[in-house]
Amino acid sequence: MALKSPISTLIEITEKEVDDAAKLLGKAIRAHEDTEKKLNLLQQYRDDYAQRLQDGAAKGLTVSQYTNFLSFLAKLDSAIDGQKQVVMDAEHRIVMAKTEWQATEKKRLSYDTLQNRAQTVLQKKEAKRDQKQTDEMAARALFYKR
Repeated sequence: MALKSPISTLIEITEKEVDDAAKLLGKAIRAHEDTEKKLNLLQQYRDDYAQRLQDGAAKGLTVSQYTNFLSFLAKLDSAIDGQKQVVMDAEHRIVMAKTEWQATEKKRLSYDTLQNRAQTVLQKKEAKRDQKQTDEMAARALFYKR
């Protein structure tokens, strides 16, 4: 069994880090989508409730009914504001996860580049050695031919 080079080990480690970072980014994106869905539901519910207030006002509401409607709309507005903050936090987590993924991917690509350079140097050395052996064999053949 051939020994793995240290750079190969580093590449394997960073590939796992890249995979983990990509999974984290995916989770952050899904969480953001969920928070946006909840925000949209709250806004839709608020719009529906505001329409019910208008419909009720057209038919005639008591003062307590009107106050209850306004109070509930204020609570919905507060919930919407809170959910907007949750969405913004989720967007921030996406940015952070994306930055982490990009950093790990950059590190992996750097290790790949180093490994490719090392392989190129090794191939050049092997080609030189092969050429030297070929030259020596040709020189011997010529020497013994004489």
